[in-house]
Amino acid sequence: MKRTTLILFFLIVQYAFPQQDAWIYLTDKPNSATALASPLTILSQKSINRKVFHGVAIDVRDVPVETSYITQVKAATGITVMTKSKWFNALHVRGTEADINALSSFGFVASIDFADNSLNNRVLDQEQVDKFNETFTTFNYGNATNQIEMFKGDELHLLDYTGTGMTIAVLDAGFVNVNTMGAFQRARDAGNIISGYDFVDDTDDVYINQTSTHGTMVLSTMTGYVQDEFVGTAPDATYYLFRTEDAPNENPVEESYWVAAAEYADSLGVDIINTSLGYSTYDNSNYDYTNADMDGNTAFITKGANIAFEKGILLVNSAGNSGATSWGIVTAPADAPGVLTVGAVDASGSYASFSSIGSVDQPTHKPDVMTQGAASYVIDQNNVIRTANGTSFSSPIMAGGVACIWQALPNKSNAEIMQLVRESASIYNAPTFFMGHGIPDLQLALTLSTPDDELYSLSLFPNPANDSFSINSSLQDDVITISFFDTLGKHISTSSQSYLNNRFDISFLASGIYIADIRNGEHHSMVKIIKQ
Repeated sequence: MKRTTLILFFLIVQYAFPQQDAWIYLTDKPNSATALASPLTILSQKSINRKVFHGVAIDVRDVPVETSYITQVKAATGITVMTKSKWFNALHVRGTEADINALSSFGFVASIDFADNSLNNRVLDQEQVDKFNETFTTFNYGNATNQIEMFKGDELHLLDYTGTGMTIAVLDAGFVNVNTMGAFQRARDAGNIISGYDFVDDTDDVYINQTSTHGTMVLSTMTGYVQDEFVGTAPDATYYLFRTEDAPNENPVEESYWVAAAEYADSLGVDIINTSLGYSTYDNSNYDYTNADMDGNTAFITKGANIAFEKGILLVNSAGNSGATSWGIVTAPADAPGVLTVGAVDASGSYASFSSIGSVDQPTHKPDVMTQGAASYVIDQNNVIRTANGTSFSSPIMAGGVACIWQALPNKSNAEIMQLVRESASIYNAPTFFMGHGIPDLQLALTLSTPDDELYSLSLFPNPANDSFSINSSLQDDVITISFFDTLGKHISTSSQSYLNNRFDISFLASGIYIADIRNGEHHSMVKIIKQ
């Protein structure tokens, strides 16, 4: 009789709770950059005022959960979405264990955490580890590895400086298929590509003209993204696309189109202009410039570039591809003192023979710096990753890096950022007309800014750690507070200690990977730590 009663009780319990509750943690918020750029779209003015008054940052946690993700989960078999949390980027769902587990097939589901802890598998599978590493460590740059590592742009990405919040205008010849091809899907989904304007054909449809694909390849070096195969140098910046070059022709009106676009970019609040164009001779030879005209203040486009610089825009321009021709020197507007002029080197860092050189006619030393422009990896209009030659590509590769360092140092002016880039370059103290100041080191550029106390650095040691670790911070505030989370986002513990006695005990943690959420004064960092 007792055995029968126990079996009956078990069956009653089993069928009384056929439904399970769980938290579904999501991978991302695709439109976070756009939302954070316009906080009034996600928060009330009163909320913003309160945060500003108390020095509280508006961050990705303030961005709502992605609506399309919620819709897909709601439509899943047997699933009821009970509520959502933007702070945790999570949905609380109800359904059978099998139906809830089936949600892991969605690419945007990072993890599932059942309220019934016995249903949770705490051993991370490889897919979860891969997602964790992608979120908290590095990009896999694939073919584009060398061209970003050359100037340590990857080190800025490790610090989460990927161009977020920076706006770049690309003034070029044509942007064929940017609105449809897969390499720009990530940027489009984030709202980071704004079509801009076609100044040549006087239309707001910048994609309709098919005469040149040059701008497509230029843009790819900054924001192109193909999983495990290609990552641009500023993948999270926002881009305006302006067609100013009438590719089949060479006429001075293109200089005027460029100036009109620069004026428009200024009105939009653009931070950086990349131009992979240059002007020296025209179809009508009566319009040609001479070498002596490349003096930093003669060409119409050069004078326009200097004004754009005065307005606070940072201009990055290709030096030109005339190094092995009779023309030889940089072209306008690369001769302007207000332009960061970029020449080309090969993959090993040696001067590329086609890269235009500077001359005594320029009022400042040209080129300014060099990056890879020989056999640069780009993505063409057919969504194919391939190599291409030209300072047309060294310029945007550098422009993306500049966006990342300016994101890291937002209080610097355009002139200060340009100087930091020059000072970090390999031959800053002995520039030449072929190599300029050399190849920049953007990690060094950050270090050079340290005396202004604008760079906050934090590190853990040792890491991996056994039973304890310490924190080394550039700001030695009285109190450091640290919270530990597992890789599924679950909070484990929080403790605070004085900076002078900041040995943190982790003996209670099992071996594995954790996230340390560290608050030091007004600064907030999230660091991966490995417990051995």
